[in-house]
Amino acid sequence: MSHRIHDMPADDRPRERLLRLGAGALSDAELLAIFINTGVKGENALQVAQRLLREQGSLRQISRAEAVDLARMRAVGPAKAAHLAAAFELGRRAEQEWTRETPMDRPELIFKYLGAEMQSLPHESLRVLLLNSRFHLMRQEELSRGTLNETIAHPRDILHKVVIHRAYAFAIAHNHPSGDPSPSDADKRFTRRLKECADVLGLILFDHIIIGTPAESREQPYFSFKERGML
Repeated sequence: MSHRIHDMPADDRPRERLLRLGAGALSDAELLAIFINTGVKGENALQVAQRLLREQGSLRQISRAEAVDLARMRAVGPAKAAHLAAAFELGRRAEQEWTRETPMDRPELIFKYLGAEMQSLPHESLRVLLLNSRFHLMRQEELSRGTLNETIAHPRDILHKVVIHRAYAFAIAHNHPSGDPSPSDADKRFTRRLKECADVLGLILFDHIIIGTPAESREQPYFSFKERGML
């Protein structure tokens, strides 16, 4: 393969293929190459993209990287890292726009809203979703990063957000970077404690969703405490 995209036959260049066939016809490497745009000595943009996929293991792993970490990858640098980080973030935001008109009243909708973003994180993140009386999303906030326990995320911190924003109900979600959404004992204890505190204040804890990744060994890539009768 040539070391320059422009030395490739016109019909084989990623940008021209996208315009002719549509984005869905391109491979992950070809799509990445469009944002990488230029190569370096010895590698064109497509070869850089193919190597990144080999080194990082998957497109999801690349999307998990912060911009500063992308910039440290060989042949990427700050400008290409900014393009890639912006592309991943635009995709996540576009995927979430439907929430403006759809009530967040089912566990699968919470997963649909947060799944892509939280699956891309290399660390655990705890989010609270504040809902109005029609279960439309009022706001979403990250409360902590790290393993879920009451040292990092205390029920009072969550309930404070619910009260000050006058939410009718709320849900929480956190991710398991391992991919397995099964709740740990700490997850179960924390959820019971949060439910008890919410009940005392007359607040509605709608659900606690744990976000994992798809696998043949499990029916769905998330765990819902509500679906399992644990709330």
